Amino acid sequence: MMKTKQDFLNSLHAMDHKSYGAYKALKGVYDFGEFLLKIDHVQGDPFASPSRIRLCVKNTNNFPLELFAEKWEKIALEDMILRQVHQCIKKMQSYRAGSGKSGIITACRVGQEIMERIAVQISEKELEVRLEIGFPAYGRSIAAKEMEKIVITLLPQIVKNALLYKNQKKEIFKAVKELADDQQFIRKQLVRLDLCAFVADGSILPRQSGVSEYPMKSAQVFISPESVAVELELPYHGKLRGMGVKRGVTLIVGGGYHGKSTLLKAMEAGVYNHIAGDGREYVITDDTAVKLRAEEGRCVHLVDISMFINHLPNHADTTNFITENASGSTSQAANTVEGLAGNTGVFLIDEDTSATNFMVRDETMAKLVSDEKEPITPFLKCVRSLWEDHQVSSVLVVGSSGAYLSVADIVLQMDQYCLKDVTENAKKLAQEIESFRVKKTDFVKKQIPSMRIEKVKVHGLDTISLDHTDLDLRYLEQLIDEGQTAALAYFLQYILTKLADGKKTAVQLIELLYQKIENDGMLPLIPPNYSAGSPVMPRKQEMLACMQRFRKI
Repeated sequence: MMKTKQDFLNSLHAMDHKSYGAYKALKGVYDFGEFLLKIDHVQGDPFASPSRIRLCVKNTNNFPLELFAEKWEKIALEDMILRQVHQCIKKMQSYRAGSGKSGIITACRVGQEIMERIAVQISEKELEVRLEIGFPAYGRSIAAKEMEKIVITLLPQIVKNALLYKNQKKEIFKAVKELADDQQFIRKQLVRLDLCAFVADGSILPRQSGVSEYPMKSAQVFISPESVAVELELPYHGKLRGMGVKRGVTLIVGGGYHGKSTLLKAMEAGVYNHIAGDGREYVITDDTAVKLRAEEGRCVHLVDISMFINHLPNHADTTNFITENASGSTSQAANTVEGLAGNTGVFLIDEDTSATNFMVRDETMAKLVSDEKEPITPFLKCVRSLWEDHQVSSVLVVGSSGAYLSVADIVLQMDQYCLKDVTENAKKLAQEIESFRVKKTDFVKKQIPSMRIEKVKVHGLDTISLDHTDLDLRYLEQLIDEGQTAALAYFLQYILTKLADGKKTAVQLIELLYQKIENDGMLPLIPPNYSAGSPVMPRKQEMLACMQRFRKI
């Protein structure tokens, strides 16, 4: 039978002042009337990672089904509930008492993006929230009175103020649903109007600083040039004008510090939906878009980079290229073809983070070093073919290479944070460039063998460790949440131990994985005793990039 609230208190009082390890006897499920308390993991020491619990509330007559009838609405609602939980926790920080992590209550972090997380799960039957709590101790002795305060006073407050719809401001959740519906509507319009991105008039693109994702105060708002403006009729917001970035090749030019990279970064972030007030809530990008950059030092496994690099002096096979230490150009070439293999619809490129010799070849240098001595075919010569033969668009920030003017469909200039269409003038200045046709091929050919992975660790946003082999993810610029890194670690472990059979490629395995997630959700792929942070859903594009950087494959 399920234990009761009184059972919990009896067990807790009996272990007061005992050794900290006695807390482990509290694992289990307890009925607190208005909610269930599920204690899943108890830390072994007050200085160790906090214990993990779940608060479960029956959703019958709680949050109405119309708030989360569609998947995007469900993700937005769960996100908002988690933000309400954070507000409750923030008010409780003064309750902390004891040694080590005693009394700490935390939940999966939230940023400006609306993400799919395991931290909050809502269905027609149940609402479940995952928290981490530092079970209190003085020294290494159990502090039962402090623990009782958490369970009897603080957790019910979280339930009352964040998990019960009857106590919420209904208009907040109505607005969350309507914004989610409007954002999904724009995503569908990208396909209908043949756009790769939409940036609404009035958007605030600059951030407060390089380490803050909050909108910059008093920043100049974005206004689209008339020539590229489109007007949408959103279901709830109504008429919304903004820039529609047509599929094809788009250049963003301008002087330094005029806002080129700021616009591109907003488009990078537009693969995710943003909360109201972020300034980018109506900046929507094709959700398969990939930021391309140089990544010197990365490993490359059997990738066909011959479209960019061939006849190397060491006679390396660039149709099945392997290296443990890629150069700037070979890494960007590998990143490009991996993006193609991962079915991206848009490449986002900033020349500041690109290898110069990968992007362009100077005419004067070409006269000095003949073509047969130069193994690199620059992106400049392939970008038209990527669009015309593979239907992959490119949006490039270019400030120093006029050669790209000849391959662009549209050229936009950022001038003191104001955007202008300068395509007509650019075409007059452009010089014809000979293009290279990109053949259709299987770019990533490696068939992945099954592997045994026992230990999984995550170190912040940038590093995963699988059985003491580190994966460096710092250059995956669209990876924005530590929970995504945790999910990548567990997903990769699942792929290598459960799905890989030596017959399927990385792309095929990832398709199998995400089909399973679509059918069963993310939770079945996460170990019950997970310790690497609260997982947040990553995209297929980051999953492929992660697999390709695991050196042991």
